[in-house]
Amino acid sequence: MKLAELEEHMQQTIEATQRSFNTIRTGRANASILDRVMVDYYGSPTPLKSLANISVPDSSSITIQPFDPGSMTTIEKAIMMSDLGLTPNNDGSTIRLNIPQLTSDRRKELVKVASKIAEEGKVALRNIRREAVDEVRKQEKNSDISEDESRDQQDTIQQITDKFVKKIDELLSTKEKDITTV
Repeated sequence: MKLAELEEHMQQTIEATQRSFNTIRTGRANASILDRVMVDYYGSPTPLKSLANISVPDSSSITIQPFDPGSMTTIEKAIMMSDLGLTPNNDGSTIRLNIPQLTSDRRKELVKVASKIAEEGKVALRNIRREAVDEVRKQEKNSDISEDESRDQQDTIQQITDKFVKKIDELLSTKEKDITTV
């Protein structure tokens, strides 16, 4: 695995972690909290964002306008079944979600969820590092590279990993600040 490939894989992990962070509610309306909501649309699970137009008219509400008015009830059911803790209001053509202010207990729970997501990201980075180090060791074992080159490459891989772990820590602290800010 080349170093550019290694960095690309790790960057993809950072982006995936960021997307996961975006699905955590922070007390302000954000359309990306609905990214994980899957609707049972004619027997197949479909992402909500491909079935409806989602908009954020103000900081405390989200509006969902289905492309197919017949899917209103299934969309409502999917939102209620999700772990968002939101109750949809249906006015016949649009579904409204009011985003309540978070309680201090809920904020603490969300910080724990964010920490768990960050830890999953770090584990993914460490798995990428392990694969790269194993490849370097295999090259050394096959006498493709010297022991010193192997050690240098492993050190470089570790430095790259540390850089990306630090990025995840920065994302986590930003998200924690978002969650705890009232």
